[in-house]
Amino acid sequence: QVQLVESGGGLVQAGGSLRLSCAASGRTFSYYAMGWFRQAPGMEREFVAITDRSGVLKYYADSVKGRFTVSRDNVKNTVYLQMDSLKPEDTAVYYCAARAGVYGLGPQSPGEYDVWGQGTQVTVSS
Repeated sequence: QVQLVESGGGLVQAGGSLRLSCAASGRTFSYYAMGWFRQAPGMEREFVAITDRSGVLKYYADSVKGRFTVSRDNVKNTVYLQMDSLKPEDTAVYYCAARAGVYGLGPQSPGEYDVWGQGTQVTVSS
């Protein structure tokens, strides 16, 4: 089973950019579909972006489509979330998650993921 560590969060002004990284160690990273999720205070964890094992297939929540880009590097065992044109409503703790045994895009439901990182805080000021 992989272990996941996120990094790259921080404080940014509205309209700015951040790139989150999620480094995986342990079993073969390319066996896993990957997802990014976020959780704001008092809210449920929500889907942001998902990708398949190869990084070719990608899907985004409507709220981030056109602003966020998910990618992965299976040599570096890392998945990324490039976040542009950030808005205050993007403020949340961002988590990456891994799901084994899936061909194609990973699921959108957080409950269907096997492994989670510890999360990284993203704060967007207005």
